[in-house]
Amino acid sequence: MFQLFLRNLLTDRSGDRAFKVRSAERDAATDEARIASILTAIETALRDAENEQAGLNRRVDDALARAAVTLGNDADEYLEREALDNHHQDLFSAEIANGQRRIAELATMISQLRSIKAATLARFPGFRAAQLDS
Repeated sequence: MFQLFLRNLLTDRSGDRAFKVRSAERDAATDEARIASILTAIETALRDAENEQAGLNRRVDDALARAAVTLGNDADEYLEREALDNHHQDLFSAEIANGQRRIAELATMISQLRSIKAATLARFPGFRAAQLDS
């Protein structure tokens, strides 16, 4: 009776093949591909955030330089400044503040993405990280 059960268990429903599993190498390759896709997504997000931060830093630095030029260099410059110049200074200040806020947000995100990447690599020590660098 047990032999009949075992024979039915080890053959598929059509009755012509025995039950088989994939090779260990194929399982390892599948697992590595899954981990690689996760780490590739993390790397892409990290690179995009770093690029956005670098570009935003350049634009904020440029706005700071333009604001400094329009500010003037006399001690009492702010007393005699025209209304239009004050308006432009207010616009520069608002844009600079928004840029600096976003830079801080990006710094936090970059830190978190690096942490996620490190945690993922620590959880899968057998993963060959060299694939990510290529």
